[in-house]
Amino acid sequence: MIHVRSLNELKPDRPSLLTVGSFDGVHLGHQSLIRKLAAAAHAQNYRAAVVTFHPHPGLVLRGYRPSFYLSSPDDKAQRLADLGADIVVTHPFNRDVANLTAAQFIDGLRAALDFRELWCGADFALGHNREGTVAWLQAYGRSAGFTVKVIDPVSLNDKVISSSRIRQALNEGNVGEAAACLGRPFQVTGPVVEGAKRGRTIGIPTANIRIGDDQAYPANGVYACRAWIAGEAADAVANIGVRPTFESSEARPTIEAHLLNFDRDLYGLSLTLDFIARLRPEQKFNGVQELIAQIQKDIAQARDLLQKLETGD
Repeated sequence: MIHVRSLNELKPDRPSLLTVGSFDGVHLGHQSLIRKLAAAAHAQNYRAAVVTFHPHPGLVLRGYRPSFYLSSPDDKAQRLADLGADIVVTHPFNRDVANLTAAQFIDGLRAALDFRELWCGADFALGHNREGTVAWLQAYGRSAGFTVKVIDPVSLNDKVISSSRIRQALNEGNVGEAAACLGRPFQVTGPVVEGAKRGRTIGIPTANIRIGDDQAYPANGVYACRAWIAGEAADAVANIGVRPTFESSEARPTIEAHLLNFDRDLYGLSLTLDFIARLRPEQKFNGVQELIAQIQKDIAQARDLLQKLETGD
């Protein structure tokens, strides 16, 4: 797979089939599109090409939103490659790009990728003020030498799967809904950093994970998770929130995980959490002993839930 950050880095050596979009999270709808695109391209000895954007166009045009991205550009590119994409362009998006006419943007794509088909949804549009609608693209393609293939969206429970739907599910702590739309558990990855070490003093050590301000994460609460460290898996209970038993409500939320049956120094290592289920919302306790008692209940519940998932019970 070729992953570039600019169309200028490409020199087409054979034609391609192309799709363009944000593809944040690479959910089941994205996966269906990319698999079909790749199969059609490879059957014709063409390349399967995906042009995506960073920053997200919505953040540039409508303002920055914290905790927004479901996936990083590199993670997104790898997932697209795993689905069969040969070329992924993570195109920089700014006001200059937003002001390009549809014809200007399409001509740039044609020069870099020599695409013969543009695959998109029925509501797709590109170019300044979204002038490049499907109807416009079909008309422009007749003279420019490409066709437009419109793909139906993928639905779950009679509702279209979308990145915004997944973000809403995470905001509600509904990691099951997010996983159903993604086709996999929602993940958070970051380095393990030093925390207040209160967990160790009460016999329940936790790994504090640092993530970027722009990374999405589930609502405050306690979750059953599967943790991954250097390819090794461990069951875990994760807490997201402000630790109200100890902190003021003004503190920035933290993500900390207690790994079950795991006792190793994790500082500086990258830790990934798969969020499997929400156990309860975050709450304030009347002292440390009450907190410890509830955490032990959380651990027991997480063990039982994760074991049942593993055995299929």
